[in-house]
Amino acid sequence: MDTTVSVLDRGTMRIDLNYPIEGAVTATDSEPNPDAVRADGPVFNLVIDTPEHTLLWDTGSHPEAAEGHWSAETYDTFTHADAAAHPLPDALADAGYALADIDAVVQSHLHLDHAGGLHNFAGTDVPVFVHERELKEAYFAAATGREGAYIRGDFDHDLAWEPLYGDGGLLVSGVEWLHLPGHTPGMVGLLVEDGAADGRDLLVVGDLAYSSVNYEEGHPMGRDLLDSRHDWRESLRRARDVEKRRDALVVYGHDPEQVAALPALL
Repeated sequence: MDTTVSVLDRGTMRIDLNYPIEGAVTATDSEPNPDAVRADGPVFNLVIDTPEHTLLWDTGSHPEAAEGHWSAETYDTFTHADAAAHPLPDALADAGYALADIDAVVQSHLHLDHAGGLHNFAGTDVPVFVHERELKEAYFAAATGREGAYIRGDFDHDLAWEPLYGDGGLLVSGVEWLHLPGHTPGMVGLLVEDGAADGRDLLVVGDLAYSSVNYEEGHPMGRDLLDSRHDWRESLRRARDVEKRRDALVVYGHDPEQVAALPALL
């Protein structure tokens, strides 16, 4: 299948290292007060261009994250200093696309660094695929004041929602979706036929694995980034099984080294 996958650079977010890697910095008897470590995580989207459809995977952070779209406390925790310099329309243009070229949006989940560009599709008939459990979780969190990494202003728009139900299935010809809960209840991944440059299939797992440490070593993310450790373990097992059966190239959510290499791999 003649499918191309392009990477959209949406800047870099900085968070405490204990979020993506549980227990990365811990106190010891000899060092009872270790220095905290802040880690950079690239934010990116993908344009998956199949012979029949052009899909956008995730929409990144809102360009006004630092100007009040995120609360001061949230921004201090998840700092995306260059979000305004990497708005979605510009990132698409850098890859040779425009908003009008997008046939459908696939949201891995609705956290602030993944759903902040949905406003670009408000009032349009562009389908926005998201798992029904994720949509419910996001609105429940917003309605009860427990938003955390969900920002109501990201997803509460006039959007052409297309809820996904169950464990997975065919999204469009050559692209399958998989339910991979754990990070959030409605986390989904994509399996793209012949999506890698070497002809292999592409397995995009999103924030099931923030980096290779989570996926390859099986080291969990911190408690605040896991909705369910049990579900995360099961989803990791499922993703690894798909990888093995399909000999797929796995793409993580925010791995700096991998993201730097992605343009050559896709």
